[in-house]
This record gives sequence, structure tokens and C-alpha cells, in this order.
Amino acid sequence: MKTYIKKVLLPACLLLVGPSLYAQGLLGGQVTGNIQFDGQISSADSLIGATNVNERLLSNSRADILYTNGNFSAGLRFEAYLNPMLGFDARYKGLGVANYFASYQSDLISVTVGNFYDQFGSGMILRAYEDRYLGLDNSLRGIHVAFRPVNGVTIKALTGMQRYFWQYNTEGIVRGIDGEVNLNSVITSMVDSKLRMTLGAGFVSRYEAEEMIAVPQMAGYKLNLPKNVGAGSVRLDMSYGNWGLQAEYARKGQDPSLMNSYIYREGEALMVNATYSQKGFSANIQAKRTDNMCFKSSRSEGGEMLYINYIPAITKQHTYAFLTMYPYATQTTGEMGLQGDVMYKIKKGTLLGGKYGTDIHVNGAVITGLDTNVIGGAGTDGYTSSWFKTGDLYYADMSLEVAKKLSSDVKLTCTYGYQIFNPVVEGHSGSLHHNHVVVADMTWKLNKKNVLRFEAEWMGSDSKYSPDVDDKRCGDWLMGLVEYNFTSAWFVSLSDQYAYKDGNGANYYNVSVGYTHGATRLQLGYGKQREGLLCIGGVCRQVPASNGLTFSLTTSF
Repeated sequence: MKTYIKKVLLPACLLLVGPSLYAQGLLGGQVTGNIQFDGQISSADSLIGATNVNERLLSNSRADILYTNGNFSAGLRFEAYLNPMLGFDARYKGLGVANYFASYQSDLISVTVGNFYDQFGSGMILRAYEDRYLGLDNSLRGIHVAFRPVNGVTIKALTGMQRYFWQYNTEGIVRGIDGEVNLNSVITSMVDSKLRMTLGAGFVSRYEAEEMIAVPQMAGYKLNLPKNVGAGSVRLDMSYGNWGLQAEYARKGQDPSLMNSYIYREGEALMVNATYSQKGFSANIQAKRTDNMCFKSSRSEGGEMLYINYIPAITKQHTYAFLTMYPYATQTTGEMGLQGDVMYKIKKGTLLGGKYGTDIHVNGAVITGLDTNVIGGAGTDGYTSSWFKTGDLYYADMSLEVAKKLSSDVKLTCTYGYQIFNPVVEGHSGSLHHNHVVVADMTWKLNKKNVLRFEAEWMGSDSKYSPDVDDKRCGDWLMGLVEYNFTSAWFVSLSDQYAYKDGNGANYYNVSVGYTHGATRLQLGYGKQREGLLCIGGVCRQVPASNGLTFSLTTSF
């Protein structure tokens, strides 16, 4: 009975109380929020590798409540993992108020106490953020101040401790300051200039008490660990007419940790993005080099928790199933990357454009390791590296997408993708995988309220399934999907993925039904989920195989 109350009645009560709070307000202010409840029932399936789950029901739920009154705001988040759904860390098990804050904001200054999120530049020295689908929350609990003395100038300062599941990493204190100046607002002569320019710089430090770290190859030797580790960055954002340029360089001091095998080499990172756009055409190119830039609030923490910084991925974030089967996980210990992206619209009335025009999207990316020379292990600088020489190929990706309206009611999108994937980025051995992917996606608008969508995918790969490696992505695959949206409120979706050659021969079918009414959405699904990685922006979590029912309820008030 207690389990039923926690898993079903508590979220239901929140759904009922929320709209009441919104209607009444509080002390003249306004209460708003959102609620999400996700559940899963899974059973064993030896073919896909789904194991038996002891609980009849796994669930993740949360409620975000926000109170605003003039310049003042306050909020909290209630979370319940009873027990965590498959793929989420078991240390989330429990329920309670996970985050809370109070904030005052004016044109001159804003102050937040409690939990907060922020990012300096692109995040290479600091990014406090939350992604519920990855099971990540590295919010800082402390104090955050932003000061805007004049138009175009912002200075931020913060200090706090990172969230670590239901606790906070009290051993690692994070402190930072960041400044940004918009020259067009500060310099009178540049107010109307076509050249737009913003400069920024930041510095972040971590304090952590010394601990005993032994060096296995040197008996009786103890590492002299730095208690304070600093990282700084400078950045530029400028544009002129149709052109744009963003660049950021970051450097980190000596930071021996579990992630870099306790070496003393300093870290650095450079990221450059150049863009050009005009009507019907846009292009950009990105380049990135990172070297030993893993920065955590605990030197002995592995995995994805307690990252202070974030290294952005420069590979395309695909949405189709087979193009996302081998996602790329950013290698914070070191990598080099280059990405190019071009979008072009063929004009209406031309031979290739036809009556409605044709959209073409080309993207390509390549990621490699660094060219390194090992000079020692723990307690040394570890290695040297060349700035311009590349190491082993980690990942390469090229895609061509053509989208065209065949009539006023029918749109067809065809995509071809080619990927090269190195298993080493997931910590495995083996040869490179070469994958060809073809996708056809057609949307047919039957009337104002009814839409049909058809999707067909094929992937051909030189990888072959082996029980020793047990990578269930291997082999050639087929997929089909039919989705029907009707009355602007309901949708039904049926799909199936089948490893028909050189794979394990599994069928991954799925049936989903969804209903939306105002700000409330309910979705039910039944089928099989392939094990693999779920990646968002280069940050990934392992998703185990599952077989059974999933459901989700979201609402806002």
C-alpha cells in the first residue's frame, strides 16, 4: 500500500493541487509549474538482452513549482525515483525536494541563493545544467550574482557545491567569475556599425582537500595533489553583414584525477565557429581541439557526474533511428574535430525547385584522437602532443538530406548517411564500423486535423554480431514506421526495427498512443527497446534493453 501511495497517489495529488495554486496565487504573486510522471514495466527477453526486473513498476517523476512576484521569484523541484527507470543510476532511488532557490532580479543586479544553473561562454570552463533524459543534474547550490553596471556589460560571480544524486559534493567547492562586454553598446562610435562584437572572459576554480593517492609503480610514493585548480577562458563573438565568427580558448591548470590517470599535464581547448548566411543559403564550419580538459569537482569521480565544465560536440545531432544508432560521445581527455554544414534552397519555378522549391542539407564531420607521445604515468606530465597532427580516427559522419513538397499536402524527405565509428570511444576494442544509412520520410496532410507520416530506413554495415562482444547494433537493419495524428489531439504510431543480416536477428517493435489536451499530454507505448547509448550534445548514458510497457504524463499550469 505504501508503494502505491508513493508511486501513484503522490503524483496525482500534485496534479490536482497545482492548478489550484495557480488560480489562487500567493501573497499577490503567481504560482506556475510543470509536472512529469514517467513509468516503465519490463520483462525478460533473452534475445535482446533484457533481464528480469524485480519491481512491477519503475518510475521517475518530478514537479517544478515557481512563484513570482515582481522582481522576486522562488521555486523548488520535487523528485521521486521509485525505483529509477532502466538506464538511470540506482543512486537516484528515493524522493524529496531536490532543488530550491530564491532570486531577486532588477536591471542592475540579480541575486540567486540555493540551486542555480549557468554557463560561461560555450561551457568549456563551466556549465551547470540539467538534462532529465540523460539523468544528469550538476546544479550548484550556493550563491550567484550578476551585475550589469552599464548597458552591454555583464559581470557574474558564483560559488557553490555540485549536486551528487541526493547529496552535494561538500568536498569540492566551485567558485567562478565571468565578464562580457558588447562593444557596440559601450563604444558610441560602434552603435550603428555593421561590425558587431562581443568580448568575454571567465575564470573558475575548484577547491578540494588533499587525499592520499598511492602510485602503484612507485612503492611508498604519495602524490602531491593541488588543493586549488583553476581554469580560465577568453572568447570572441563577432559578425559583419552575412558573416559571423565565434571563438573561445580555455586553459586549465594541473589537475591529476582518476579520469586522466593522475597525471600533471595542464589542459587546454580551442573552439572556432565561422558562419555565412543569406536568403536561401547558409554555411558554417566548426573546428575544435581539446587536450586533458576533464574538469570535475571531485578528482576521484569517474563516469558522467560532477563535471564542472562541458566540451561541446561538433557532430550533427541526428534524429532518425539508424543515424543515431552509433552516437558520438565527446572524449574529454583529448580529441580534434572538424565539421562543415551547408543548407541551400533551390528556388521555386526552376527545373530542380519545381512549384514549391527544394531544400538541400549537407553535413560532414570527422573526429580524431591526439597525436601523443607517452613520457610517463601517474605523477608525471603523462604525454606530449602535437597541436596540428591527428591521432586515431574516432568518428566520421557525412549526410545528405533533400526535402521537397510534392504537393500542397505531401512532403518527402530523403536522407543518405555514411558513418565510420571506432568502438574505442565507448571503451571497447575492435575494428572500425562502416555504416551506410538510407531514410525516406513522407508526411501526408489529409486535412487540417489529420496527418499521416511514413518512414522507412535501411542500414548496411560491415560489422557482424559476435556473442563475445555482444554489440546488438551490429549487422544490416531494416525499419518501418507509420504514424497517424488525428483530431489534433490523438496520435498512434507503429514501428519495427529488424536486424535481418549479420545481426542477432532480433525484432524491436513498438506501438505508441498519445493524447494531448491543452497543456496536458499522455503517452503509452509497448514494445522492445534496443540497448545502446543515448547521447545529447556529446554527453551520453547507457540505455539497457527493455521489453514491455512505458507511459508518460506531463502537464503545466
